[in-house]
Amino acid sequence: MGGNGSGGATADKRPNDKLSSWFVRSGWSKGELARQVNRRARQLGAHHISTDTSRVRRWLDGEQPREPIPRIMSELFSERFGCVVAVEDLGLRTAHQSPSASGVDLPWTPDGTVALISEFSRSDLMLARRGFLGSSLGLAAGPALVEPMQRWLVPTPATPAAPAGAEVREASAGRRPSRLSDPELDLLESTTVMFRQWDAQCGGGLRRKAVVGQLHEVTDLLQEPQPEGTARRLFKIAAELAELAGWMSYDVGLQPTAQKYFVLALHAAKEAGDKPLGSYILSGMSRQMIHLGRPDDALELIHLAQYGSRDVATPRTQAMLYAMEARAYANMGQPSKTKRAVRMAEDTYSDAVEFAEREPDWIHFFSEAELNGENAHSYRDLAYVAGRSPTYASLAEPVMERAVELFGADEVHQRSYALNLIGQSTVRLLQREPEQSVQPAREALAIARRVRSERVNTRLRKTVATAVRDFGEVAEVIDLTEQLADQLPESAEAG
Repeated sequence: MGGNGSGGATADKRPNDKLSSWFVRSGWSKGELARQVNRRARQLGAHHISTDTSRVRRWLDGEQPREPIPRIMSELFSERFGCVVAVEDLGLRTAHQSPSASGVDLPWTPDGTVALISEFSRSDLMLARRGFLGSSLGLAAGPALVEPMQRWLVPTPATPAAPAGAEVREASAGRRPSRLSDPELDLLESTTVMFRQWDAQCGGGLRRKAVVGQLHEVTDLLQEPQPEGTARRLFKIAAELAELAGWMSYDVGLQPTAQKYFVLALHAAKEAGDKPLGSYILSGMSRQMIHLGRPDDALELIHLAQYGSRDVATPRTQAMLYAMEARAYANMGQPSKTKRAVRMAEDTYSDAVEFAEREPDWIHFFSEAELNGENAHSYRDLAYVAGRSPTYASLAEPVMERAVELFGADEVHQRSYALNLIGQSTVRLLQREPEQSVQPAREALAIARRVRSERVNTRLRKTVATAVRDFGEVAEVIDLTEQLADQLPESAEAG
């Protein structure tokens, strides 16, 4: 049965009710699911997989397919429903894989971190060169994600100082000690800043592979003997690059890949001894969990970030964490806690100005525009959770207006401008103002054509679909639908 990727049927097999439930809700036919599995298998290089409708029927009847089909099915259903659908949720079994190949529970050691980043970035580059943009990884969620991340707080044992003459012995053993100068390290850091600006301006699809390539180069440097101070700076650079690779992967829809980069970034930040950077990485993971419909996980990750950086984070970083806490509470449907976190974000941000010159580049994105955008989205999310509540939509409106106004004067953060324009459009739809919702959506469409962001594309498509569903007879909505079909690119990282 090797050609179809399934194990043999067993005499006492029972119908797979879990898989059947997800399958029915997906709206797919058996043939459609079979075609998607085959297409994803070919992308993985698993050309021996050849699934058909009768094979899908046998899976629904309880037959267990072999790898990589369980992980492919997990990806397909996760993408379909916009939330984590684990292999186990589908009633399927998965073969054990090494920690480096899957999962997030990885060893917290310097050498282990370097080896894992090197291995993962290399495989990502190889897959990207073949044109494969997905991943055979699974997504971790719940305790399987949160508990390993809690080890970020465990103190790292002190590294013994290198004995005298160690560099000479390394050289005689054939390992040349690295002689990276401060200007060379400064250049590596400034390159990371440049990549971050490109991402904000152009979206994650345009420079993702360049960031992954740079990350791989930095891990090569970390595999050479380095003085302690140089190693810590290199780990910090690796953490920032891995976080950015994760963020860009998230932006173009590569969710398992994004999560793995975030986890590796957190490991590198720990080796760098940079707690504020670690909290920033955890906030990215939290945002991803909100996107995947797991606000409980998002909240745990944010609380971990807040606790871990409580004594060292600047007011701007603390304000960003409060704003993300509000997003999590909003998506959990907790209005009073959402409002409190919004107030804390606003109050803490008011102290940020005096610290601006001493803050790292990675937190500069959290401007007054971003603060307003996050808080407006928290109120907007509350409106959705509360059954399209006009009360929360009216709270969101002035804050979203302010965010759009501020982002309109910002030439760098174009993706954020587009996302907030879409947010403005959704608020107006919640207020049952379809004609007024069209203009910000049109402006977002113009930006979407310039940036390579699947997040922008997907949110814009969903917003227009909502407008069509609720106000499909309105002339402006009909016109916008035609514009969208004509102008919006199909893929953020196409070509």
